[in-house]
Amino acid sequence: MSVPRSPEVLFEGRVIRVERETVTLDNGHTTTIEAVRHRGSVVMLAQPSPDQIVLIRQYRPVIQRWIWELPAGSLDAGEAPDTAVVRECEEEIGLTPRRVTRLASWYPTPGFCDEIMHFYLCEDLVTPAGPVAQDADEQIEPATVSLADLRAMIDDGRVVDMKTVVALSLLRRD
Repeated sequence: MSVPRSPEVLFEGRVIRVERETVTLDNGHTTTIEAVRHRGSVVMLAQPSPDQIVLIRQYRPVIQRWIWELPAGSLDAGEAPDTAVVRECEEEIGLTPRRVTRLASWYPTPGFCDEIMHFYLCEDLVTPAGPVAQDADEQIEPATVSLADLRAMIDDGRVVDMKTVVALSLLRRD
């Protein structure tokens, strides 16, 4: 497939940019696509202990409801995921991970968006040395739950966030 040369920017926002592009597929067919451009994000599997995980309860205006999910956040411009995960962990749950392990990176919606989610295990969580800035546009309530409770929350529909469901598969079941 050829790389588009000059995509038309339809919208530029704080988190995403929407572009229209004309591309030529390998079979020679030319088509127009709309693409959502995103800097990428980090997802934290923050574990105070091996049988616990930190979730956040957050209001999501797009779906007009509160949901339980793993803490996550977007990369700042030019920021490496390994740096962003520590910053986001502090912002989202108020704890600093002293041990961070990259587990996987996946595209959640590659049919129309280039966002890549980097999943990290965050362990040895401590209180940050100084004050932590939080995003003014977020309402977040962290809670520590057992892995068994998280599985029950997924099974009974209290967790509806796909990244949280997928991330659970990354944790070892000893």
